[in-house]
Formats: sequence, structure tokens, C-alpha cells
Amino acid sequence: MPFASENTRFCFILLWTFATFGGFLLSLLFIEVGEKADIGVVEAAIGGFIIALAQGCLLKEPTHCIRWILSSLLGWTIITAIGIGAVGWIVPSTQIFPVRILYGAVYGALGGLGIGLAQWLAIPQHNAWRWIFVSSTSWAVAVPLGSAIGMILHRLMQLFLGEVMGLAITWLLVGILTGMNAHKLQT
Repeated sequence: MPFASENTRFCFILLWTFATFGGFLLSLLFIEVGEKADIGVVEAAIGGFIIALAQGCLLKEPTHCIRWILSSLLGWTIITAIGIGAVGWIVPSTQIFPVRILYGAVYGALGGLGIGLAQWLAIPQHNAWRWIFVSSTSWAVAVPLGSAIGMILHRLMQLFLGEVMGLAITWLLVGILTGMNAHKLQT
């Protein structure tokens, strides 16, 4: 039955991506997207809670869901408090394309590392340390791509909405990239 397990895995990746992306869209009702200094710890905690709740509902056991939410809250709060920022809700202030890509990769990797370390606490597996690498790598890839697309759309549209669309692309990519490994969290 390899087809059934692959089908289940694919369905979980889709659900995880939808939960992550949908959580981000829902968080926009409570968080105003801005530059690094505009997004505070409370906003990061609210956004982290909304996304973690959506993701946690996909985990099999309620205790895993609760731990996932609490650890995600911890991660978003810490990375914002120490100055990395609420990576998924901030738009870089620079309009220099290579600098934006570089900053996106660095801040994405650091933010993903912080979130991954915190979420690692919620994963009850002996090889859960891999999640730290998955999270860091996913954010290091998604942030510069989303940021670059956001900058291009902003320039084309002459509206800040282009930057918000870039953040949405970032969250969509993070959902896909982390979702390819998140199905292991429910075992």
C-alpha cells in the first residue's frame, strides 16, 4: 500500500500548508504588517498563537497540540524580544535588491532557528532535532523569495499591498517546506 501512505502524506502536506497560510491570513485581522520596529512582542505572540493553533489542530494528540501552541508562542515571543523580529510580518526597509535578499536569508534563518528550537520542545521524538534544521532552512529560503517578490510587486503596483503579497508568498512557502516534514510530528 505505498500509494495510500504517499496519498496520506500529500494530504497532510496540503492541510499543513493550508493551516499555515490560512493562519497567516487570519492573523492579518489582528496584526498590522510593517517594518521591524512596528511589530512588537504582543503582536508576534498573537500571530504565533493563531498559526500554531491552526497547525496544532492537525496533530493527533491534544497534548501535542497544546505543547505545539505553547512552544510556538515562546519562539515567536523570544525572537521578537531579542531583536530578530516577527519575521513573517515584517517588511524590510531596504529597497536594494541584493541587500534585501541577503537580509531575508539571514533573518529568515535566524528566525526559523529560534522558532524551530522552541517547537523542538513540543516534538516527542528522539530525532526531533531535525525540525530545527527544517524550520531554519525553510525560513531562510522563503523569506528572501517572498521579500523579493513583494518588492517587485510593490514597485509594479505602487501599493504597499505588493509587500503584503510577498509576505503571503513567504508563508505559503514556509507551509509547503515545513509541511513536507511536519507529517512526521504526528507519529
